[in-house]
Amino acid sequence: MDVQKYLARVGCSGPCPPTLETLRYVHLNHLMTVPFENLTIHIGEQVRLELPLLYEKIVVMRRGGFCFEINGLFSWLLSQMGFDVTILSGQVRNRFTGAYGPPFDHFITMVKLDGHRWLCDVGFGSGFQLPLSLEKDSPQVQSHGTYRLRSQGNFIFMEVAGVGEDCWTEQYKFTLEPRERDDFRAMCDYHQSSASSIFFCKSLCSLLLPTGRITIMGRTLIITSLSSVDGQQDTKTTRDLSDEEITEMLREKFGIVLHSPLTPKDVEIVPPPVTY
Repeated sequence: MDVQKYLARVGCSGPCPPTLETLRYVHLNHLMTVPFENLTIHIGEQVRLELPLLYEKIVVMRRGGFCFEINGLFSWLLSQMGFDVTILSGQVRNRFTGAYGPPFDHFITMVKLDGHRWLCDVGFGSGFQLPLSLEKDSPQVQSHGTYRLRSQGNFIFMEVAGVGEDCWTEQYKFTLEPRERDDFRAMCDYHQSSASSIFFCKSLCSLLLPTGRITIMGRTLIITSLSSVDGQQDTKTTRDLSDEEITEMLREKFGIVLHSPLTPKDVEIVPPPVTY
């Protein structure tokens, strides 16, 4: 890996020693420059998780990816920068079905720094913007929302605050058991072929903005704008896009130029037979 080239890809410059300031800086910049997207699936190709291929796709070709790709490569970057990195497995609560995915449904990263543990995730879509402290369960206020990590049994639940007092929405759950990269290959394959996966059922491309988020789902453009300081309330505008507009929007707003035709997709997700 060319660390400096990767850092330049995400708009980070200057010395980047393995400090909390650097971790926060690179985490936020990554979210604002590398799209969360699954377009490879919808141009008829296979997502592969070999690190050199991910580096070529995300850094050289300036594409994005979903969690196995983005967090997979990001965890490698952090390791190369001198951070103490542990790979963790998460199970995402599907916002369409309400069901949790099986183990290895989500690739996330823990960083240990000066005796403190931080949860990092640049591959979730509409998640937190800065690393979350694993040392506290109180709300952690960020630019686009308020988040907390709630422990229950062996699991830690990552939750986002909603509108109203003590209104929290679970986004995913995880444990602190260390994992290996190869542990996620089966679930990566599952998400490319299962009618119970959002990634198979819906073509997605999303990017964090200073004022909200821009997303293309299927043929729909979704602009989310923050309307309060804590990000708990926002406004959404949507409009349908033609094939030509999708191509133009991907290039202009996300920096993505696909080498194969995209087939936009947005169909209903089939609820999984087992709830985890």
